[in-house]
Amino acid sequence: MQSNHENHHRPIRSFVRREGRITPAQRRALDELWPRFGLDADVSVDTETVFGRVRPTIVEVGFGNGGALLQMAEENPDKNYIGMDTHRPGAGRLLLQLAEREITNVRVMCEDAKLILEKSFSPDSIDTVLIFFPDPWHKKRHHKRRLIQTGFVKSIVQALKPGGRIYVATDWRDYAEHIMQVLSNEPALENCVGKFQYARRPGYRPLTKYEQRSQALGHEVWDMIFHKAI
Repeated sequence: MQSNHENHHRPIRSFVRREGRITPAQRRALDELWPRFGLDADVSVDTETVFGRVRPTIVEVGFGNGGALLQMAEENPDKNYIGMDTHRPGAGRLLLQLAEREITNVRVMCEDAKLILEKSFSPDSIDTVLIFFPDPWHKKRHHKRRLIQTGFVKSIVQALKPGGRIYVATDWRDYAEHIMQVLSNEPALENCVGKFQYARRPGYRPLTKYEQRSQALGHEVWDMIFHKAI
């Protein structure tokens, strides 16, 4: 039995591991395709070694079903992409798609992004971090579980190259306001479009399935783009 002391210091996670139903094909992909496309979270990541080339490295945190990541990778073969998510069925689906579509510029990591950014990446090694529609944890008592918090942003900043960007999009107004405040409070970051200003969705950001459903319901989307001051 864990002591109260241990429970008190247990880290608050921004996710709940819901494996859901993993198909035989997804399970097989995790077993057979992981050596080709997967990166273990307990190993230091050197992108030049991993991809065999020196190119801009873009990290997507929480790739979901992988649709946006696949589209970006196909449209930008000159860039390296790393997707991070804790959902194994989604990772399995992404691995299958990478193999089927013969996409070679994507690697997958299946672990808590904060831990990965702190332990697996050297400082000043990532060009861009993308976070599209993170779980809003809309109930007030769950706000502490939200991904975008001061500590997580500092982990991103450490891994970003000078001039590197963090790009977040959400369709929850109060979460957008929270994210804007957290990013604006980080001394190492500057808003690319002006202090406390939201950005227009640039052409390079894919329109995700989640966003399409959200728009059908009449929800507005808020985009925020910050860069690490040089």
